[in-house]
Amino acid sequence: MKIGFIGLGHMGGPMARNLLKRGHTLKVFDMVPDAVKKLTDLGAEHATSAGKCAEGVDAVISMLPSSPHVRSVYTGGVLDSATAGTLLIDSSTIDPHTARDVAFDAKAKGFHMIDAPVSGGTGGAEAGTLTFMVGGELADFEKAKSILECMGKNIVHCGGAGNGQVAKICNNMMLAIEMIATAEGMSLAAKLGMDAKVFASIANTSSGRCWSSDTYNPYPGVLENAPASRGYTGGFGVDLMLKDLTLVTEAAKAAKHPVMLGAAAQQLYQMHSGNGNGGLDFSSIIKLYKKD
Repeated sequence: MKIGFIGLGHMGGPMARNLLKRGHTLKVFDMVPDAVKKLTDLGAEHATSAGKCAEGVDAVISMLPSSPHVRSVYTGGVLDSATAGTLLIDSSTIDPHTARDVAFDAKAKGFHMIDAPVSGGTGGAEAGTLTFMVGGELADFEKAKSILECMGKNIVHCGGAGNGQVAKICNNMMLAIEMIATAEGMSLAAKLGMDAKVFASIANTSSGRCWSSDTYNPYPGVLENAPASRGYTGGFGVDLMLKDLTLVTEAAKAAKHPVMLGAAAQQLYQMHSGNGNGGLDFSSIIKLYKKD
């Protein structure tokens, strides 16, 4: 297929490269010239705008920073330039209400659109092992599946438009809460004189076990391959987690639904980011409890 790809950052760049590796033809657009050059050096065509990127292609994929970017790119370019019937796939992480609004506008103009945010980080983007959480009509999900399988290995239909975003932000809210709880438990156990590795082994074979404890433990030295054991570099950044938690609290407010722990997690990550840790992995939240 010929695919337009808009947004070639840390996630979009490797995702686009995997599409090229699987034999698709790409037309690409990004505001950063170096990001574009990395793809054109591999054979992609350079588009001079988001609208131009959507012209004459079978599908458009976007990976953008925020809700306003998505709304602007689609309503200010893609929907005016693409041919009716083109498949539109937005893999940005944004609020569900914006995703539904843009999908409604797309459908009104004769386009098939899904929201397909991802999980798996930059490592998953490079390896082509991302999880896609897809919202939209089932028929459109089926059309998109073969494209998404070039970039990921777990493709899940979550229901109607916006539900991919619902799955993404609610899952990340749970992850943030679990990480904070793990950080509290690990740091307290160590403060009370227990060996961190021993405590982790107990928690991971009893009721305290969760992904944050057994796979991504925030205490340095407990897991050799976790960001905690390499100075919290790499992984999923604090500011990215803060973005998702802010989306959660805003969506909950609009739905008039309480998220007491989610709101507390958002405030803790906001404090942590404000302390100069925004570029560290989100497991570094343990620094709020462990000062050395």
